[in-house]
Amino acid sequence: VQPNNYSTFYDDQRQNWSIMFESEKAAVDFSKQVCIAKCNSSPALDSVLCQDLLLGEGQGVEGGDSLEVAYTGWLFQSNGLGQVFDSNVNKDKLLRLKLGSGKVIKGWEEGMLGMKKGGRRFLIIPPAWAYGAQGVAGRVPADSTLAFEVEVRRVKLAKECSGSDGLSVSSRDSPAPSPVPSSDGFSSD
Repeated sequence: VQPNNYSTFYDDQRQNWSIMFESEKAAVDFSKQVCIAKCNSSPALDSVLCQDLLLGEGQGVEGGDSLEVAYTGWLFQSNGLGQVFDSNVNKDKLLRLKLGSGKVIKGWEEGMLGMKKGGRRFLIIPPAWAYGAQGVAGRVPADSTLAFEVEVRRVKLAKECSGSDGLSVSSRDSPAPSPVPSSDGFSSD
């Protein structure tokens, strides 16, 4: 994914190809489909698949950094995006999380590393990195592969967190137990 609605690819012979899209939406939709195709062509999904949709600006996030995120989560069904099971995109509250704190599913912790402020990324997360055999009652069936589109709206780097006033971001953090904020008390373990 490149600025100004460009995507760059290389083929099996390592030849580079660039595609320019008419709109940001067309570039984002194409990039999602590339990630879905990668998922469907792998014999067994055993790690998180990540596809940048928009790159964002600034420094890439690392463990310990605090983020505010807008997201939509789908069940991955019939080799594509199924039903939306959770989203905060049209809500007032962003999800606050501290990377590496274990408050969200392992696939998010892994898949968001390196994202930048304003960046959007598409994640396909296998069950072992999501809710596993438990699922989430009434929302996520057991052993579900999940897909998320995540957008980092705000970043506070861990290095900046504790200033001379002694306040740290974590003291005012109110992390949800998972990307499904209404499943109170549900652990990602």
